[in-house]
Amino acid sequence: MLSFIEILKAILFGIVEGITEWLPVSSTGHMILLNEFVHMNVSEEFWDMFLVVIQLGAILAVVLLFWKQIWPFNFTGRSKTNGIVKKDIMKMWFKIIVACIPAAVVGLLFDDILEKYLYNPITVAVMLILFGIGFILVENGHKGKRARVRSLAQLTYKDAIIIGLFQLIAAIFPGTSRSGATILGGLMIGVSRTVAAEFTFFLAIPVMLGASLLKVIRFGFAFSMAEAVILLVGMAIAFIVSVLVIRFLMGYIKKHDFKVFGWYRIVLGILVLLYFFVIKQ
Repeated sequence: MLSFIEILKAILFGIVEGITEWLPVSSTGHMILLNEFVHMNVSEEFWDMFLVVIQLGAILAVVLLFWKQIWPFNFTGRSKTNGIVKKDIMKMWFKIIVACIPAAVVGLLFDDILEKYLYNPITVAVMLILFGIGFILVENGHKGKRARVRSLAQLTYKDAIIIGLFQLIAAIFPGTSRSGATILGGLMIGVSRTVAAEFTFFLAIPVMLGASLLKVIRFGFAFSMAEAVILLVGMAIAFIVSVLVIRFLMGYIKKHDFKVFGWYRIVLGILVLLYFFVIKQ
């Protein structure tokens, strides 16, 4: 039987997911850490699926906000079968597919192993700190420099592959942050903050759709009514919060760098290590 407390927990997880999915601070890491203090009364199998599929709500926010930039067809005339392909958007999707390949291959082959051995608070804390340091170093190194890539059209397939390899790091190590890794990778090869963020948003669409489909298939579509409600509530809240966070982030990066997120990651990582090695002992 579904209790009101479990719905409140689903709302809380949805808020955390919506905030952290797009900020470079690791949504999966925050969800794993939150589960240490606010444990959902669900099976381990459902939790593993919930942790991934709730991100679909956040992905739908990208689809809503960037529809004109991601939809590659322009239907005109009397018949909808008269489609005209927007070549620049289609080229972008080819680059996104290329960038997705490394993480997709590793995810399909090693998903269960990675979850078993690496999806834990200690790994999260270490990766929070390491990539936090990375953001600060990269931003300091790029201070005052003009970006080589200032529009999505200027991204090459080589750029896409490099960004995809950074996404692979996030796929292996929770706490890295998928958005954080790809944005950091983009910055390192001369991509502007705005373009790196947008490409990261679009890259999340096929990645999370594929990951969510895989998780649901493995779960077996065997949802109880309570589980279905928890999942839908979490996704809906993640969607609403994501819309607000994406709008904030796109405005923020026009005037600021990512160093504040680097410092946040370092402080949070240290606190997590202190909690698990000192307080919880």
